[in-house]
This record gives sequence, structure tokens and C-alpha cells, in this order.
Amino acid sequence: MSETKDTYNTIAKASDAALFKDKNSKFFGYAYPIVTKEEVKIHIEALKKQHHSARHWCYAYQLGTERITYRANDDGEPSNSAGQPIYGQIQSFNLTNVLVIVVRYFGGIKLGVSGLINAYRTGAQMALEQSEIIEKTITIDYHIRFDYKNMNKVMRIIKEKQIKIVNQTLALDCQIHISVRKKDAEAIFGIFNQLYEIDIKKEND
Repeated sequence: MSETKDTYNTIAKASDAALFKDKNSKFFGYAYPIVTKEEVKIHIEALKKQHHSARHWCYAYQLGTERITYRANDDGEPSNSAGQPIYGQIQSFNLTNVLVIVVRYFGGIKLGVSGLINAYRTGAQMALEQSEIIEKTITIDYHIRFDYKNMNKVMRIIKEKQIKIVNQTLALDCQIHISVRKKDAEAIFGIFNQLYEIDIKKEND
């Protein structure tokens, strides 16, 4: 039986600008760590202010670990000549939760579709090459609910299994939110689920 994969690669922080030039056109590549689609618009708007005289702001992103969502945008360049080559680099580096934007200043000489593909791919590659790539763990969050009299029982398991507590409310009715590595999640759920007077459920269920 294969072990559950519960890690993924992303980048630690936003990259510096990476510059690629071809026939007087300039291509500035940027990479950003993101966790929501809403962040995409924020980064693009910021670059449009920074590079207000540029011609194109092409991008691609990928989000998620279980359910992958992605988008590639050519922003007025010929179809599949910009966004898709950028997205290809995200895949090539095996990253998720990442956005790559390549800003183009037109230099007066047309590059042709093959030239554009190469330029946008290279701009994206350069931005990712200078980014710090990190491995993150996929976790599953649970919500445990129990009476105060069962506190010691619950806390003993949390200590034994070295489970991370996200937050807790300890009163007559106790509630603890825990975060567990995906590969350990089923076993941890089973331990708490078989205990009398203790309710455990997946966060957001």
C-alpha cells in the first residue's frame, strides 16, 4: 500500500523581478505565493501601477493540493503564446499555491508566436529559479468537543501523539481545534471517535 502523500512544494515569498530581453522587448517575470484567487487580482493591479507603460501583463497560477485549480491568461497576446508557457513552468517546477506574472514592454519588433512562447516561458523560469522553493505539509483540521470531566483523557492523547492545538476553549463544555498531518489523520480520528462522550468532526463538515 502506497503511503499517503501529504506534502507539496510552493515558494517562500515573492521573487524579485527577473528581466529577459528579446529584440528590444523587455519581459519582467515575478513569482508570488498565494492561497486564494483574490490575491491574483491584487498582485496584477500592483504591477500595472508599477509598470503602467507596459503593453501586457500575462500570468498563470495554480492553487490547491487535493483539488487543483489553475488559470493561464494571455492578456491580449496571441492565443496560448503567454499564459500557457508560464503555466508550463509552474508545472515544470512542481509547484502549487503560486502565481507567476510576466510583464511585457513592446520593443517595436514583432517576435512571432514561437518568440513569444520562448520569452514568456523564460521570464517565468527566471522568476521561479530565483525563488526559494519550500516543502509544506498538508494538514487536516478536526474539532473535538467534550465535557470538562473528560479533559485529562483528551489531553493525554494530544500529548502522546504530539498533536498541534490550533485553539481551545476549556470550560464546562470544552472545545479544541487540532491540526493533524494528512497521513496520520485517519488514525487520530479513530482514536478520538471510539472514546465515550467525546465528539470529533472534521473542520467545516
